[in-house]
Amino acid sequence: MTTVIAGILMLGVLVFVHELGHFAVAKWCNVKVLRFSLGFGPKLVSKQWGETEYLICAIPLGGYVQMLGEGSGEHGEEAELTPEERRRSFADQKVSRRLAIVSAGPLMNLILPFLILPISFMSGVQMPTYLEEPAVIGHVIAESEAAKSGFMAGDQVLSVNQRAVESWNQTNKAFVNSAGDLLRFEVERDGKLLTLEIPEENNSLEGMQALGLLPMQQARVGGLADNMPAEKAGLQVGDLILQIGDQKIATWYDLKVVIQQYGGATVPLQLERAGQTISVELTPEQRDGEGDFLIGIAPMQQTEVKRYGFVAAFEEGAKRTWELIELTVVFVQKLFSGSVSAKNIGGPITVVQVAGQAAQTDLAAILSVLAFISIQLGILNLLPIPILDGGHILFNLIELILRRPVSIRVREMAQQVGIAMLLMLMVLAFYNDIVRLLS
Repeated sequence: MTTVIAGILMLGVLVFVHELGHFAVAKWCNVKVLRFSLGFGPKLVSKQWGETEYLICAIPLGGYVQMLGEGSGEHGEEAELTPEERRRSFADQKVSRRLAIVSAGPLMNLILPFLILPISFMSGVQMPTYLEEPAVIGHVIAESEAAKSGFMAGDQVLSVNQRAVESWNQTNKAFVNSAGDLLRFEVERDGKLLTLEIPEENNSLEGMQALGLLPMQQARVGGLADNMPAEKAGLQVGDLILQIGDQKIATWYDLKVVIQQYGGATVPLQLERAGQTISVELTPEQRDGEGDFLIGIAPMQQTEVKRYGFVAAFEEGAKRTWELIELTVVFVQKLFSGSVSAKNIGGPITVVQVAGQAAQTDLAAILSVLAFISIQLGILNLLPIPILDGGHILFNLIELILRRPVSIRVREMAQQVGIAMLLMLMVLAFYNDIVRLLS
């Protein structure tokens, strides 16, 4: 429940920023704003302040700013207005002003990351150390795209689609413009250069690990589950597992295979602790008497906190913001071209879940997730789909070219099509969210 509440609050911040953009520019253009609402549906809280009613509504999946002379209804562009009201009507503003008002919402979402990511970098970003290390493969997941393409543990990735890479971080970034395309890797194996290919249908947008390629990972204990064999046997956080039974353990990924071989039998472990080798015995267990045998440990993830000075933080924040914008634009482009599966679309459940999990960590994580979702919200709203801001921008640009407004009838029909498209997109997004939750 805490995760859900935290996620809704973070989403509310982004909706507020978006609607504040519309509201502020409308006020600057002297357009009368009737309502400023966070959420849709029944009112929860309502306050009349000046000429504007401020609301918080029951469905926290968006918001709106209602202006005089906008759309249809009693206060719409066909309403009977006094000369003073007509002067302050949205419909009677110059096209340039209407474009500014409509564009302000998504632009605020795109500007926000430039302001909050520097704070994240100044406060300190916790980064896994392997991201800056050479992209040496520690494990290849069985039956994954990488396994089918011939990758093996120990391979070092040197380039992706002829783009040289020197670290895991660079390798993941190299995927951005290649999403949905054939991936051609140059790898070094035992001193020899090989070329391995992964077909167009791949999960490259989610990075190396989604392809089945995992980094080198020591078999060092990072966490212990309560009342499980490892805790009962006296293992401690920081212990390095060297051997189980008569089998040497080189990486974390060896553990599962070896433990399953011994099953429920009591087995000796050799550990390194504070420079000394010690031996313990434990008996792996199954949950509810079925499934894999477990000993109840989690890996230790080596991380480092990077902090930046004021100027460097803004430089790094701007760089990261452009990377996220590029990633989102490429995803949208690849999605509409069919190069990326629609299974990658996430809906409100995923957004709330991710935001909620980040909200329970630290300031840097909260701001990073806010920035990423804000960019997605901004770009989504710029799509030229009627009912979205991008659709309104399109109609205003057409008016600018034709020197006459698109008829209300045409706009209403287009908005009905837009609503249908948006509903189908939401159904797909909710379906994907539910499938992810169940899996």
